[in-house]
This record gives sequence, C-alpha cells and structure tokens, in this order.
Amino acid sequence: QVQLVQSGGGLVQSGGSLRLSCTASGSTLDSYAIGWYRQAPGKEREGLSCTSGTDDKTYYTNSVKGRFTVSRDNAKNTVYLQMNSLKPEDTAVYYCNAQLLGPDYWGQGTQVTVSS
Repeated sequence: QVQLVQSGGGLVQSGGSLRLSCTASGSTLDSYAIGWYRQAPGKEREGLSCTSGTDDKTYYTNSVKGRFTVSRDNAKNTVYLQMNSLKPEDTAVYYCNAQLLGPDYWGQGTQVTVSS
C-alpha cells in the first residue's frame, strides 16, 4: 500500500513562488507515473501535469506551462511541484497522484492561496 503525504502549501502573494512536496511510503516512486492536480472551490479537479514513470518526461497543461515544474528526488522518495509566477487563479487545493499499472494513490491535498 502506497501512502502519499503532501506538504508545502500556504499563502503567497501574486507573482510569488511555492514548492509542494509529495513523499511516498510503502513503495519507491521512481517507476510510478506522477500526476499533479488541483481543485478550486466550485470547480472540477483539473490535471496540471503528468510525469512518465519510464522516461521521466513531464507534460503540463497550458495554464501552468512555463510556470510550474515537476521534479523527483528518488533518494528522498519525493516528487516536487515548483510553482512560480503564481496568480490568484492558481488558488486551489493541490493533489499529487501516483500510479503504476494498477490502482492509483492520492495525497491528502494541500491548500495554495494566492493573494492579489
């Protein structure tokens, strides 16, 4: 059973940066496909990025491309979402997701609030 624990959210001013962490226990993440999602109040969950478990390539949705970057630290069994140039519309609860062939696993979510 994989457990994902997130950290790093908070309140930041528009134009600022935050880094979210997603740390796994129960399995190593290096072969898992990793996704980052967010859900704003009253809106559906939105997929932000997908990182392949085979070649580690990451694809980003247009709304975050060029501002958000995903990275892995296999030694720490952690995946990061670096968020730069944050905008008020980035305010949401952010989730990480890990999947390898079978069931997928979710982090508990972390709140990111961007003030104008």
